[in-house]
Amino acid sequence: MAMSPAEIEGLIKQAIPDAQVNIEDLRGDGDHYAAYVVSPAFKGKTRVQQHQMVYQALQGRMGAELHALALQTSVPAES
Repeated sequence: MAMSPAEIEGLIKQAIPDAQVNIEDLRGDGDHYAAYVVSPAFKGKTRVQQHQMVYQALQGRMGAELHALALQTSVPAES
């Protein structure tokens, strides 16, 4: 069963509460998404570590309910 954008966003925000999350359905099939995640929690972490945080938030659903996720992470821009 495919995941909805709201489910993906909810799981990420549950694990990374201060995250700004934008989910885009790339094909309209509920199976291929892009996720843009911005969080102060990523500060000082490598891109790999940031992505690992997001994948952990998905609680093992990658490869099962969630087939493909193009992931972009960053720290908020400082003003």
